[in-house]
Amino acid sequence: MRIIVCVKQVPDTTEIKIDPKTNTLIREGVESILNPYDQFAVEESVRIRDLAGEGKITVISMGPPQARSALMKCLALGVDDAVLLSDRAFAGADTWATSYTLSLAINKLGPFDLILCGQQAIDGDTAQVGPELAQHLGIPQVTYAEKVEAGEGRKIEVHKQTEEGYQVLEVKLPALLATMPPTSFEPGYPPMSGILKAKKKPLEVWDAESIGAHSSKIGLDGSFTEVVKTYSPPSRGECAFLEGEPREAVGKLVEPLLKKGIISER
Repeated sequence: MRIIVCVKQVPDTTEIKIDPKTNTLIREGVESILNPYDQFAVEESVRIRDLAGEGKITVISMGPPQARSALMKCLALGVDDAVLLSDRAFAGADTWATSYTLSLAINKLGPFDLILCGQQAIDGDTAQVGPELAQHLGIPQVTYAEKVEAGEGRKIEVHKQTEEGYQVLEVKLPALLATMPPTSFEPGYPPMSGILKAKKKPLEVWDAESIGAHSSKIGLDGSFTEVVKTYSPPSRGECAFLEGEPREAVGKLVEPLLKKGIISER
């Protein structure tokens, strides 16, 4: 089983602030983490490989040099090697330009059986890169994939989350899965042995020339969309926390509602 996992390093959204003058995210001083949806994809890929008894997992990320730390975590979690796509020419890419760039790197890696990526990134929430990547590569895709099981021959069974429950799909390989972690998922921490092994695993850095990218299709030049403005929504009201026993808390809640005329006594 030849598996490729696409991941992204993102700012910790609990610490995100927006510059009121430029309407852009303030990234300085904000901790960067491995996108949680992508970590599930990484851990699922390791589970699939280990169940198969053999195989190879390559993790790919497009980003600045510091994204190397996210790849090191993936290596520590059990993947076999990593590729960082890093070039100033990639900067400002929208989802289409990003998926195009990733597709070139995947084609350079050679034949594969399965591509996994997180359903979405917590800094953008577009959920577009996975499906667009499948389109570039001309392979079937399944979104909201929660679990993968072995099928017959060159097929797998995929459990897809839906609003009503689950769909169990039979998918012919090669294919791409955009994974959605179940509510019970808790991201694992790399063991010390994995951290030590990660330092000895291959991690290559490829630029635009390395993957044969056309300058008009990457970065800002290759992007069809543009973020015009980013802003924090204005506060619409106040929030109060009531403490005490339930009966006492209800009394504290009712009194101000009566005064404001929101409720009335009968």
